[in-house]
Amino acid sequence: MPLLQANAVQYWIADRHILQNVSLTLDPGSRIALSGANGSGKSTLLKLLCGYLEPNGGSIFKDPHAEVGFLPQSGLVHHGKTLWEEAETAFAPYHEFHDQWEAVGQKIGTLGEQLLSIPESQRPAIEGSLEQLTTEQHHLQELLESGGYYRRDREIEIILKGLGFSSGDFTAPCETFSGGWQMRIALAKILLASPQVLLLDEPTNYLDLEAREWLQSYLQNYSGAVLMVSHDRFFLDQTVQAVAELYLGTLSLYRGSYSAYEKRRSAELEQLVKDYERQQQEIQRIEDFISRFRYNASKAAMVQSRIKSLEKINRIEIPEGLKRIHVSFPEAPRSGDITLRLTDLRKEYPNNPIFDSLSLEFLRGQKVALVGRNGSGKSTLMRIMSGKDRDYGGTMNYGAEVFPAYFAQEAETQLTMTNTVFEEVEEAAPTDMIPKLRGLLGAFLFRGDDIYKPISVLSGGEKNRVSLVKMLLSPANLLLLDEPTNHLDMASKDVLLEALQAFSGTVIFVSHDHFFIQELANRVIEVESPATPGVRRVRDFPGNYSYYKYRIAQESSPTDSSGNPGTNTASTPYPDQTSLGKKDHGDQKQLRAAKRRLERQEEELLSKMEELEQEKSRIEHAMAIPEHYTDGKKISALQTALEDVTRDIQITLESWERVSLEKESLPQE
Repeated sequence: MPLLQANAVQYWIADRHILQNVSLTLDPGSRIALSGANGSGKSTLLKLLCGYLEPNGGSIFKDPHAEVGFLPQSGLVHHGKTLWEEAETAFAPYHEFHDQWEAVGQKIGTLGEQLLSIPESQRPAIEGSLEQLTTEQHHLQELLESGGYYRRDREIEIILKGLGFSSGDFTAPCETFSGGWQMRIALAKILLASPQVLLLDEPTNYLDLEAREWLQSYLQNYSGAVLMVSHDRFFLDQTVQAVAELYLGTLSLYRGSYSAYEKRRSAELEQLVKDYERQQQEIQRIEDFISRFRYNASKAAMVQSRIKSLEKINRIEIPEGLKRIHVSFPEAPRSGDITLRLTDLRKEYPNNPIFDSLSLEFLRGQKVALVGRNGSGKSTLMRIMSGKDRDYGGTMNYGAEVFPAYFAQEAETQLTMTNTVFEEVEEAAPTDMIPKLRGLLGAFLFRGDDIYKPISVLSGGEKNRVSLVKMLLSPANLLLLDEPTNHLDMASKDVLLEALQAFSGTVIFVSHDHFFIQELANRVIEVESPATPGVRRVRDFPGNYSYYKYRIAQESSPTDSSGNPGTNTASTPYPDQTSLGKKDHGDQKQLRAAKRRLERQEEELLSKMEELEQEKSRIEHAMAIPEHYTDGKKISALQTALEDVTRDIQITLESWERVSLEKESLPQE
């Protein structure tokens, strides 16, 4: 029996259909990502599944014995309790079970005493009651044990610390935590309740890298069903087994990892674009005929026939969320080799020293990621480097011909509230970029009439996106970006990533998106957060994020590969830069051969798919010829051919997906 199921669900608001005949099944162990463009109905579907909304059509089935935990995107606030007390409310039903268990125990004790003092003839009735009460107590005991009631203190500590809270936070009043931390409290309570189904709407939004990695591990070992929305590609790759995509109100399920889904969708989109272009040519041909002969009496019947055929065409649409947008920003002016230098930097708050004698140098063209837990001092360092914070010791100097630009979450305060989105961005844009602004704003989720909205009515996330676009349009060669990927979907992140990869200046950034850091950074600076208030240790790692993680893993390992303690990590070969000692040359050769074989198979299958799609198009075109309508044998043969080629396309697509997944599963060289 499924835990949760949507059956042909429909949902609309006024005349806007959001979901049409959506069906989805969540079984024990299901881990599914819910994908789709902004506004496609992802949050709506989650609210329908958890019972917050009622469908206009279709039905939602829930196993009566299954509990559902739902985390919305935002809006949850906790107050009146300490963090620990609030976390304990997740066990409220079990407190009631425990009270019942104690009450039953008292009844058993009372009846036991009565049993010793009553006549033999009255004992059977008492013994029967005792047996019933003992059975009830055993049942309550099982509920308490299975719900983790007796280990709740340990569970609360593990989950709160996993999500980034410190021991010192446990006694803090909930109202002292910011909005992002409020959502972490909500997530902690859901995980502590151990529901059979987790419905999570962007759970990674407010988590730093360490907390994301902890949640990733938790979900990998979770035995219930998970359906979640996230814009963190790496996180999804590590946690889901399938992707459910919402597009134009309908839902399609893709088995495999998120990366496999993206590859398959990319291949489908490529074919869709070809079909779209072919269809547009056909439509243009028909429209040209109609325009040419509309007023020709001798061609009236043919014109009407063409008009009817035009009306019958099922127009192909390119999914907005799947369009690949390429954006180029103004070329960065060339700076000197050194763009920024910190010398003996000292920074402290009352009773809380942050940096002491910190010296760093940044070079032209470097893409530097600042990593570390929330509260470690990354944003403080960014404000110092941007010139926003001048209350420090030591020196901060820009290099020759350096023009810095700074983006932070509070950048929205620099916007003109009476401007529209387009006007605000237009004021910052170089003249040659103005014709490209609509496309650029569309890439950052301002589409259609959104660009004419006043800044004053935008949400905080929307204002931050406007600020980010303005900054990227500035003629800067040093970009300081504090969490630029917040409030961006995957397509927008890809646009930003591509632009920053092509940027010739220096980028120093903070992000909690693993994939974004991995693809952009060529240097990682770690700001460690001490267990107690004190000076942060800052460490510099040349190389990408994988290299940084490798070095950290090596440091935390108590022994080297031969079992001897005290490995010198500086001399340990990095897997992505040198050949691994554990893999001999023969293994590497076989691995490369296997990869080449699978790549050839991928290309062959994609080529075959294209040929089959062309054949399908030819058959459909033949079936549309009016002369064939009266030829029963011809139509029957075409229908059979269409069924065959459709089946072959599906088989080829599945084969391509299997080969793609097999290639992904190969170990890295």
